[in-house]
Amino acid sequence: MKFNIIPMALLFMGAAITACDDYLEQTPPSSLTPEGFFSSDSKIQAAVNRLYQDVLPGHSQWSYGLYASDNNTDNQAGTSANNKYGDGLWKTSNDNGNWAWSNIRNINFQLSTILNAYNNGEVSGSESASRQYIGEIYFLRAYCYFDMLQKWGDLPIIAEPLPDDEAVLSENNKRRPRNEVARFILSDLDKALEFMSDGFDKRHTRINPDAALTFRSRVALYEGSWLTYFAGTPFVPLGQGWPGATKDYNASYQYPSGSIEAEAKYFLEEAVKSAEKVAEKYKGVLAVNTGAIPQKEGDAENPYFNIWGTTDMSASPEVLLWREYNKGLGVNNCVEVALQHGDYGVGITRSLVESYLMADGKPIYASTYTYSDQTIADVAKDRDPRLTIFLKVPGQVNMFKNMDASEDHGVEVEPNPDIVGKTAETCYSTGYAIRKGGTFDKAQTGNGNCANAACIFRATEALLNYMEAEYMLTKSLSSGHIVEYWTAVRTAAGFTGEAANPSTTIAATDMSKETADWGAYSAGELLSDATLYNIRRERRCELIAEGLRNMDLHRWRSFDQMVTNAAHIEGIHLWNTPIQDWYDANALVADGSTNATVSSPSLSEYYRPHEVNQPNNSFYNGLTWHMAHYLEPLPLKQFLLTAPDHATYSKSPLYQNPYWPTEPDMPAEK
Repeated sequence: MKFNIIPMALLFMGAAITACDDYLEQTPPSSLTPEGFFSSDSKIQAAVNRLYQDVLPGHSQWSYGLYASDNNTDNQAGTSANNKYGDGLWKTSNDNGNWAWSNIRNINFQLSTILNAYNNGEVSGSESASRQYIGEIYFLRAYCYFDMLQKWGDLPIIAEPLPDDEAVLSENNKRRPRNEVARFILSDLDKALEFMSDGFDKRHTRINPDAALTFRSRVALYEGSWLTYFAGTPFVPLGQGWPGATKDYNASYQYPSGSIEAEAKYFLEEAVKSAEKVAEKYKGVLAVNTGAIPQKEGDAENPYFNIWGTTDMSASPEVLLWREYNKGLGVNNCVEVALQHGDYGVGITRSLVESYLMADGKPIYASTYTYSDQTIADVAKDRDPRLTIFLKVPGQVNMFKNMDASEDHGVEVEPNPDIVGKTAETCYSTGYAIRKGGTFDKAQTGNGNCANAACIFRATEALLNYMEAEYMLTKSLSSGHIVEYWTAVRTAAGFTGEAANPSTTIAATDMSKETADWGAYSAGELLSDATLYNIRRERRCELIAEGLRNMDLHRWRSFDQMVTNAAHIEGIHLWNTPIQDWYDANALVADGSTNATVSSPSLSEYYRPHEVNQPNNSFYNGLTWHMAHYLEPLPLKQFLLTAPDHATYSKSPLYQNPYWPTEPDMPAEK
């Protein structure tokens, strides 16, 4: 009998036909007759390999060459902003494509079937291989659930296939408190660690214990910090107005640890334990940044830059899991093309550029060096070595390898940034562009024909996760390995001497001058703790374009201040600098009309990509925030599908997320 997906569509998808179509498009192994199918380790591997494609990120998840979740933050911005930053633009709807459970549903079926065969001794081949692949499936389910947790908070926890019974489906559709969802994710990762073997894949192209531990520390830090900063709000169990209290839970709900404070502590302690295991193993083998990038054949390689700028990441021990691309198999991406130009209109921001320290380890306003942004070359001078190598500077060579290759989407020498033309492929949205992930190889510059590898997990994140979680627990810089790990990260970044000492930065930090960094805020207040802020700063500068900024800003509750004070995304120092002379004066139309090409100097001397045209522009006056936008609105069709009468929203076991209504096409209430 073939596995029937339609009942689960009723439970989880916006419409049964849509769910079925999605499932058929994936053609997973679970569409085959299950009896005897998972009879060997090779067949289990085939199933897991497909899940890799469906679940784990790669360059297809990048936004114009950079991780999509770093776009639309204070790190990176396009020429327009996301609707979540507008007033009344994000609305409820019958459907929401992010309420997508097909991967979890598929994993549950496969995991159940495989475990049954394995426990009954029906799987032939290598015992260690079979266990490895089972562990990978547990990891992949945890990965899917964490993605859903970030979007929705409270969730149904479904760990096995469900029967075609509407009462059972409705019962299992009840949302569980977010902390219990996070605990479920940790338990899946514990099972993954139990089954997987260290050293099974020495190239790290398969999920492994170190990647699982790093991910476990990420999940635990996420939930521990969320519970800390959102305490007392509707976004946590028993917070004032928590919608779960109106459905399945009430004031008698008990946190597993006894209180929200104890629950946050539990997660932070779990983050520390998991991160420490990885950090201790890799702290001495981190690639060190030389502060320079090669510009011609024969130039010295930069091991730190080459972590990303390669088609094979197996030479970098700190890369714990990476995705390989192969031109011969037709598995290609276009990241090199994006990096050769302006990242397809997604540029890094003035806020990010100015958050990087000077070469002496001090902020730009307190350094012995003089900071200047009169040109992009000035911006990169005497700076954090990470910014020096990753910020593209006009006049630099973008490619010099395999120059006889036929690929034709490269740019040999970096031009002055095109902020005027707005052509999708060549536009520089902020004037600043990043080269992280570039290879200087013309052979990789074919449109959609590049094999640059994608880093999914690396050990440095574990060191950063430990630092933050341990400091949140103890509020002491001298606690545990904080200084040791922090110094290791700074040394690998290319700092030397006192510049590598975090105390140098902390002592020189003036929080009143860090207000452009959204991560300097929590719950609407500017941080007063310079140590905590600089831990966040280090994370920001180290993990640029690795897809974690949006997650961090959410868990820190960093958007609150934008409810009352609009934020303005800025790029290069355009007006009254030599940069202004890079452009034909007639091309710089700054009157705010539909014909405008750049933002007006009356707004700022810095280029504001969202504030060029005033008519019909929801972001001309800056980016704003609504509290509801920390989570997504549940699709309204789900309420009707799960209500006993299929007509009354309030009878559904589901509840809407805080400040979102249950009427269609309505904006957030707060």
